[in-house]
Amino acid sequence: MADKPYRVELTASFLERLDAIEAFLLEAGAGFAFDDLLAELRATVIPNLRRFPRIGRLYLDTPPPLLPHSAEALAQLAALPAGAAHALREYLHGDYLMLYVAMDADATVYLLSIRHHRQLSFDFGHLWPGA
Repeated sequence: MADKPYRVELTASFLERLDAIEAFLLEAGAGFAFDDLLAELRATVIPNLRRFPRIGRLYLDTPPPLLPHSAEALAQLAALPAGAAHALREYLHGDYLMLYVAMDADATVYLLSIRHHRQLSFDFGHLWPGA
């Protein structure tokens, strides 16, 4: 007998990141890519997570040089509900990296964040006025 599919919920932080991605893509003249992202979320990502909630790599298994050790990252991990930090997973789909938690207690996948791989710019003048 097949396991019951998980529900997939988009958190407020995930929706905020989607807004940031849309603004980023519009500024880059690639608004069509946002429509493609939404279609991929509906057609592929969410169905995959419903059927295979552990499809992503465990976040804390990231090799130490790549795992964030900043005070901010550690504070955010500590703020997660008990056990959630060890359940935090990364899912790479195309140009996007998503963070999520699959909670067995309520059979729900919570999408926490999403980022386009090119969103962090090295345009220092834009990032730090006066640079």
